[in-house]
This record gives sequence, structure tokens and C-alpha cells, in this order.
Amino acid sequence: MTPSVIRTRFAPSPTGTLHLGNIRTALFAWAFARHHKGQFVLRIEDTDLERSSDASADGILRDMKWLGLDIDEGPFFQMQRMDRYREVVAQMLADGRAYHCYMSVEELDALRDKQKANNEKPRYDGRWRPENVAKLGLKIPAGVDPVVRFRNPDAGVVAWDDAVKGRIEIANTELDDLVIARPAPVGQVGVPTYNFCVVVDDIDMQISHVIRGDGHVMNTPRQINIFRALGVEPPVFGHTPTVLGNDGEKLSKRHGATGLNEYAANGFLPEAVINGLARLGWSHGNDEIFSPQQLVEWFNLESLTPSPARFDAEKFEWLNGEHIKRLPVETLAQRLEPFLLAAGYAMNNVNPSALAVAELLRERAPTLKKMAEMAAYCYVPPTIDAALLTQHLNDVNRGALQWIKGELASVEWSKPAIAAVLKDAQGKFNVKTPQVMMPLRVLLTGSAQAPAVDALLLTLGREASLARIAVG
Repeated sequence: MTPSVIRTRFAPSPTGTLHLGNIRTALFAWAFARHHKGQFVLRIEDTDLERSSDASADGILRDMKWLGLDIDEGPFFQMQRMDRYREVVAQMLADGRAYHCYMSVEELDALRDKQKANNEKPRYDGRWRPENVAKLGLKIPAGVDPVVRFRNPDAGVVAWDDAVKGRIEIANTELDDLVIARPAPVGQVGVPTYNFCVVVDDIDMQISHVIRGDGHVMNTPRQINIFRALGVEPPVFGHTPTVLGNDGEKLSKRHGATGLNEYAANGFLPEAVINGLARLGWSHGNDEIFSPQQLVEWFNLESLTPSPARFDAEKFEWLNGEHIKRLPVETLAQRLEPFLLAAGYAMNNVNPSALAVAELLRERAPTLKKMAEMAAYCYVPPTIDAALLTQHLNDVNRGALQWIKGELASVEWSKPAIAAVLKDAQGKFNVKTPQVMMPLRVLLTGSAQAPAVDALLLTLGREASLARIAVG
């Protein structure tokens, strides 16, 4: 049954930048909580002391804020909860749900080599269970700090109805006694391990649904057994499909997938990233372009597919372009301006405004960064290729362009008035539309591929436009 209060969590490790796979997991957990008017919790799993960093933790918070994944509680840091974990380990040791194991790494490796040689599954054999110590005549070795192992059930199966993958059952005989705390002298508890900490966290934070990547499936039976050993019914688990590249291989930078911070730096819109991520393994009928608000309204776990999703960098960029077209132009201008400034363009009364550039290029640029790159001719006079200009400007249309330049010197500077001048020139000089527009595009931008000429002239302004229409 669905709990009365939905509480989901995102629990990244601060060991690098957020990539598409793990931020998509966060998105699904966030959307599910928001759809059900529940709570979304952020937990930073920073027990990997060698690889974790404050910079990565700060990056997680920054990227989630940029994407708009607001949290209700947290961030909670596991390293700040060590006393709580050790308290639970001590309780489990006291009542026999866990025990000290003095098996060395060398002994464990030797055991596994022997099992492999016998075509057996490599696994710890439970020799330091209290009932086996006397039976095997084991003596506690001097100078060895033991680990703490969870006493896994010996028989039966661990079963759960995965919200994405369906019914999953694992025999307990497939699971050995998991290490839940690293080596420490008897009487102390070493640093608890991942699979143990997440269970205590999910219990304390009252998580109702654990939505996470497919790679965690094999952790789930171990965690379920720990939940039940602690007298708590496990949450609902839903394991999202793996994201692959277009070639079916594991997603990587060579497929065009980068860290979320790089998408922001490259001028992707957070709305488009959310749309693109949601489409990796989830769908709502044939809807391809939708807003974060629509995602929240429509989202359900039943529509997640268990099969791997494929990432297409070109499709991702196309989708961003579609969101750019749909964004209110004033909002687009606000987001574009930092990219124009970063490109070194001065935002002043002489140069075109970000709003003017946004109106000019919104249909042509797939990202804000590329829009700023395209806008170079709005701020810097282009270098004209002589061969290109000769291709489009000749004795047939030169007179028309000279007349246009003269008219533009005094005409009202509005799009209808400018368009009327361009049209009148065609009739007056008996030239076709391309014979007027193509040379003007080259003169104004340095390229034959450019926006409509009346829009270009309006954006550049009278002074810059007249200076560029140099037709001899």
C-alpha cells in the first residue's frame, strides 16, 4: 500500500560532478514526491573519505538549485551521523544480530580462490559466527581489529515488488554475512559501511520510496534483510533503467554526455534538461516537449520502463532549442545576457540589447552559448569574404543597394518601414528578392546564412547598418 506521506530521497556521493545518470534519479524522486504532495530529502553520502570533497558537495547543491530540484529537508551528511550508526551497530552486537569477525583480508582472499577453483560462488563462510567459533576451535588472533558482520538469515528468500522491474526474489543462501562496520578494537565500532548506513538513514528519515539507479538492485536484498532485522518494514524500491549511449555502450563523455555543470555552462535551459532527462526511461503518451510542471502533474512510477534508455546528444540539443523558442522573450534575454557578457560584448546604449538579440536569434540557436556566438556580428563588424560578396553583389543589384542605403538614412527605424524600403527597391530596380537580401546579409553579417534582413537592420541600428552597407 502507498504510505500516507510520500517521502523520497536523493543520496549522491560528493566524489565528483553530477552526471546525467544520477541527476535523472534525483529528478524522478523529486517528481514523484511533488506529484504526491510529499517531501523530497537530500542526503550526502560522504563516508568515502579519500574521494569525498566539500567542493563536490557544494557542486551538488549548486547544480540541483540550477535545475530547480528544491528540497524539503537536508542536506544531511552521513559523516555527521556516525554516532547514530555506531549506536545501532552496538545494539545489533548486543542482541546477536551482528558479530565480530577476525578473518584477515589474506584469509578471505584464500577462501575465495579455493571456492572459485571448486566452481563455487565466492563468499564469506560465516566461520566467526559465535556458534562456529567453538565448533572450529578458533582463537582470537592477537593484534587484529575485527570488522562487524550482519548475521544474514540462513534460509528463505528476500522478495520485493520493485516499482519499476516487478517481482524480484533472491535466495538468502546467495548472500553472505555483510560487513557493516570497518575494523576497530573490540569495544569500539569502526566506520559503518554503505549498505548499513543507508538503511539507518532511510529509517530515521522515514523514507517511503527509494527511487535509484539499476546498479543498486543487488544491494537491495541485503538492505531489506537489515531493515527487517531492525524491526522495520522496508520502503518501496524502484530501480530506474540504465542510461546507455546511442551505440548501446555505457554512457560516457564520448557520447556527448557531460556533467550537469557543463550543460549549464554551455547554455542549456534547466527546463530542457529536465525534459530530456525525464524522457530517458519515462514517457507520457506521445508527449515529447513538456515543462517541469507538466512532468510533476503526469509523473508516475508505472510509466518507467525497466529496459535501458539511450541518450542522444543531438536530440538533447534539439530539445533545448525547442524550449528556447517557447521561452518568453524577456526571460530568454535575461538568461542570454550573461553569455553575451562572457563573450566580451559590451551591453550599452550603442550596442544591441540582449532582448534585441534574443528576438533576432531565438529561432536559430539551440543553446544560449551558441546564440551568443552567433551574435558576434551584432557587436563586431564582420570580415567580409571578397569571393562571397562578389557572388552576391554585382552591377545588376548594386544600384538597388545604393538606393536602399540612401533611404535607410532617413526612414523611420521600425520593422514595417524598413521592410517597405526593401520591397520598394525590388520593384524600382526590377530585381528579385534574393538579389536584394543575399548581398545585404553578407554585408551585415559576413555570411549568406542569416536572419531576415529587416530584423537584422532593426537589431543593428541605423548607424551600424549604414556603415556596413558599403557598395561603392
